[in-house]
Amino acid sequence: MQEPATIELQVDKVGQLFDTLDPLPFRERDLDQEAENYIVSWARELPRHAAIRIQVHMPTAEASGEHARVLGQAVSHYFAHRAIVTSNELKELFRIGRYSLLIGLAVLGICVAGGSFMMRSHTGGPFGSVLNEGFLILGWVANWRPIEIFLYDWWPIVRRRNLFRRLATAEVIISIR
Repeated sequence: MQEPATIELQVDKVGQLFDTLDPLPFRERDLDQEAENYIVSWARELPRHAAIRIQVHMPTAEASGEHARVLGQAVSHYFAHRAIVTSNELKELFRIGRYSLLIGLAVLGICVAGGSFMMRSHTGGPFGSVLNEGFLILGWVANWRPIEIFLYDWWPIVRRRNLFRRLATAEVIISIR
């Protein structure tokens, strides 16, 4: 079995890793923004399929405290929650994509019909052709956003969700310095 990829942190107190303004119990607190950014940026650089280990170096006095004993649960809980939030973002993006697609297809249909009408009403002359092409372009531009959502926008969200899931299962090890 492959050795887990390790992210190393050094703190003087376990509380440095967590948002001090968060009123929730320690296990449910949010990570400090800088700590999260550090962990996530390092995790992005690790091989995609490698297990992750988070090694936290701290003084002996901190390592024997209550917060150090539940640090692994707290980190796991935080990243599991971030994965759920990111999954919800993905669902919202697809919902917006579906509505945008319905609107875009309706606009495209109206534009095709309007362009066809313009061609007939101007007996196919150059002005009618220009209006027809303009309507067709407008109809396709109206579909730009849903196409962008369904082809490209969801990839980074899925990658971020998968990274959070990996971090939620990361082994947290405390090292005494």
